[in-house]
Formats: sequence, C-alpha cells, structure tokens
Amino acid sequence: MSITSMFTAVSGMNVNGQALSVVGDNIANMNTHGFKTNSVVFGDIVSQTVGSLGIGRGVLLNEVSQEFTQGAFENTPSVLDLAVDGDGLFVVKKGNNTFYTRAGQFGIDKHGYATNPDGYKLQGYQYSTTGASSTVVNDINVASINSQPKASSSVTVYANLDSTATIPAAFDVATPETTSNFTSTITVYDSLGTAHVVNIYFRKATEAATGNTWEWNAVVSGSDNANSSNDQVQASGTLTFTSNGALNAESLIAYPTVGFDFSGGATLDQTIAFDFGESITESGGTGFGGTVQYSGDSTTSFLNQDGYSSGTLKSLTINDDGIMSGIFTNGQTKNIAQIVLAKFISQEGLVKQGNGLYAESFDSGQPIVTAPGNSGTGQILSNTLELSNVDLASEFVKMIIFQRGFQANSRMISTSDELMVELVNLKR
Repeated sequence: MSITSMFTAVSGMNVNGQALSVVGDNIANMNTHGFKTNSVVFGDIVSQTVGSLGIGRGVLLNEVSQEFTQGAFENTPSVLDLAVDGDGLFVVKKGNNTFYTRAGQFGIDKHGYATNPDGYKLQGYQYSTTGASSTVVNDINVASINSQPKASSSVTVYANLDSTATIPAAFDVATPETTSNFTSTITVYDSLGTAHVVNIYFRKATEAATGNTWEWNAVVSGSDNANSSNDQVQASGTLTFTSNGALNAESLIAYPTVGFDFSGGATLDQTIAFDFGESITESGGTGFGGTVQYSGDSTTSFLNQDGYSSGTLKSLTINDDGIMSGIFTNGQTKNIAQIVLAKFISQEGLVKQGNGLYAESFDSGQPIVTAPGNSGTGQILSNTLELSNVDLASEFVKMIIFQRGFQANSRMISTSDELMVELVNLKR
C-alpha cells in the first residue's frame, strides 16, 4: 500500500514540476510581443474501482492550453509595427509553409518584401499598377512600386487684370514684354513626366462701356519646343468682362500647333485646357469666382495644374483596413497592398512553432483568410505592437501553488518511506 502511495506521489511531483515549467515559460515571455499565456490542466488517474469507490493512482498533465485573450497595446515609431484589435492573426509564409502569428513586428527586406525578423513574408492582396486589387493572397512586395507620370491636361488660372491698363500693340511672341500687360507662369508636365515652363501672357485687346476684352497666349520657349528653336504660341483665347469686372465669357481655346509640342520625345499635340473661372455665359456662374478685372495691379491669385512627374516610394502608411499605401516623391499616394488576417474556429487548437508562430492543426480547423474587419477578424493598428497577455501576479500565485504541490508530494514519499521502515522493523 505504501509503495502505491510513493508512485502516486511521484506522479504528483512530475506534474507539478511540469506545471512550474509552464509558469516559468510564461514569466520568461512576459515581454515577448504577441505571446499568449499557457495554462495547465490536470487530470486524475484511476487504477481500479471497488463498488462505487474509485482508487486513485495519481495525477497526469491532461493539457497545456493557450489563452488567446488580447494583450495591451504599445505605441511605436515604425509604421510596419502592427497589432490586431480583434481575434485575427497575421498570415506569414516561408517557402511553401504557411504560419500564423499575433507578433506584428515587420519590416522591408533587401528584396522589397514585408517580412518579420525571421524572414517570414507577410501575406496580403497586392494592388496592380492600375490600382486594381488582386483576389489571390500573396507575398507583399514594394520593390517594383513607383508612381507613373501624368501629363497635364488642365490648367487653372485665377487673376485680377488691371482694368486701367493701356492697350499695347498686337501681341508679338518675339517681344512679349512690350506687347502684353501681364504674365503668369506655370509648370506643366508631358507624357514622360518632364516639367516644362509655360508663360501665359495677358493683353488688353479692346475697351468699351459695356466691358473690356483681353487676349491670352500660352507660350512655350524654344528650348522646350519640339517644333522650333524659337518661342511659340501653342494655345490662345480671349476673355470678356462686364462693366463691373465680372468674367462674362471665354472663347474656345485655339491651338495653333494642334496641341502642345514639348521637346524630349514626349507625345506631341498634348491638349491642355485652360480654366479662368466660372464665367457668366459658359458656366452660368457669377463671374466673380475666378479671374476678374478690377482697377489695381494685375496679380495672380490662384494657379494650379493636374500633371506630375514620376515618383519613387518615400514612405508607407497602413490604415485600420490593412491597406498599405505608398507616399511618393512626386506627392502622389497609391495603394500597394491590403494585409489579410486569418481566423480559426478553435484558436486553442493551433500548434505552437516557436518565435510567436502557430501552425494549423486538425483541432484548430481550417482558417478563414480575409480582409481586416470581415468575419470577426478585427482591425489592424499601425505604429502599434501587442504586448504579452501574461498576468505576472497570477503567475506568481500559480508558482506558489505548484511549488507547494511539489513539496507536499515529496513529503508523501518521505512518509511512505517511514511506513516501509516500520514494516521492515516488525520482524525484529
């Protein structure tokens, strides 16, 4: 009988020792990002049953379960430090092997892939150069991403043209300073993203009691001109004002060279529209919302155009939906990829692989892989890392309990040994 009690006590020492190992692992990982606490589940061993009484033979470690409660969040300076506010897990791959993790420390490797510190590639939906999102989950890569140039197609100029200006001689592109009243300069872009300077010369053409008329000429210099080595008018028109200075009408734009012909090998006959404000006749506006004609110095109040040069990736942003966008050197913003999240029916059934990684198992079921916010996966937080969910006070309490359990079972072995000694001494 005492021998059985010794083996029973040994099982108690083994299990409590294993439980202390689990507690030690939890405490050791209290500062590991995304770490989930492990808990032990004990089970009793029954050796035989006599009537309604079961005689126990000790204890076993039934299960080491994982507690997937969410940890606290820590703010970081890195955009690629990510946390999941919900039940989802990041999907990462290495070779053909897929893993899942709550540890969101990612960066960009030398090949342009978004990876964790161990080189596992973050998965998501990559956007094409046209802005279309892929429907296939794949590695996220930013190496080949750039911002293509856009040729200018419209120019907006708002100005005040001095109503008291005198009427100069007919406009001469060779002597624009003396044959115009005012100049406004804007930079536009061709199909290759090359910047070109266009000077818009305003000339007072007629003066009448009902209102004045002004001419405008958009001039390309000889150094930027694909047609000639001389300066050339490549767009022109007229503006008519009412007697109270409102823009009454704009003529159709004339393109003497069919369109803008910039040097450098870009597409010729580039059509650029010029907007001088909401005129009364063409736009049905008040005539005061753009270019006007008042007494006073001619000045430009607003100048804009819609083209831009090519650009390289300067920085990244990631929103709550997991959409990774690039900010480029030409000032443009472009979607690059959308990070996906995975959710399992039973997260507790996932198999730990170390380094914060989990693998799918029969007990976990197959994952639902989707965009953040769907199927209860939660949202992604950028510049944030999830801390371990280890409760240090609770672990210390468990450590004391398991330690006392180990000590009590070791005392049981000592007591059983004393009984055996008494039994042997009966023959004396």
